[in-house]
Amino acid sequence: MKDKNLLAELAAYLFSCSNSETGRTPSERELADHFSVSRGQIREALAILEAMRIVERRAKSGIYLTTRQASVEAMALFAKAGVPLDPIQIYETVELRKIHEIKAAELACSRATEENYERLREILRASEERLAAGEGLSKEDRDFHLEIVRATKNSVFHKVCSVYYVMGEQRLPIYFNDPARGQRSHAEHLQIFDALLKRDGNLAQALMSAHLQGAESYWKGLISGMGAEQPDPTKEPA
Repeated sequence: MKDKNLLAELAAYLFSCSNSETGRTPSERELADHFSVSRGQIREALAILEAMRIVERRAKSGIYLTTRQASVEAMALFAKAGVPLDPIQIYETVELRKIHEIKAAELACSRATEENYERLREILRASEERLAAGEGLSKEDRDFHLEIVRATKNSVFHKVCSVYYVMGEQRLPIYFNDPARGQRSHAEHLQIFDALLKRDGNLAQALMSAHLQGAESYWKGLISGMGAEQPDPTKEPA
């Protein structure tokens, strides 16, 4: 079994078989037997999960899930492994993505190169072809937004924003199943691209903010359907 597959499958398995009250999971030996790998491989995988704050290994006690403290990278791993994400964490991630991409639009206006612009043109052309064929824009939407982040010339910024799209890759095709939503999204992408070409940072920020409002509303609706109470940003946490 490849290490990456083991990591994702191990995370999913720990969720499925941990004690619901204590969070305690099977031992290293039991995990090695279940996955038919060595204890050394399990130990290395657990070390990575511990660094992501997914598990905690307690001396003479065992292995415990600690997902409330999980890192952003861990949340991306959960999404890949098919582990349900906490609804409130989804809401907070969408909110953070919006903040980051609005800033990215502003920075891209002053830093984008002709290479970035040409790549955005290619993505927009591909979007038009997909729409004409009656297909969704999940890949093109991701590529468009991440190219704007890439145009900031900040590699760490790009890595952080890429995680958001890993977390949403199962949901994006569903989101773009609605043809009207795809048409509207593409029209808004064209407006954002025009603002980038004009190097108008204020306009690009405003357009990106309005564009992402639709996605934020969509996720809020999904979370409400899950029965999760929405956080009130005007109130201090208890």
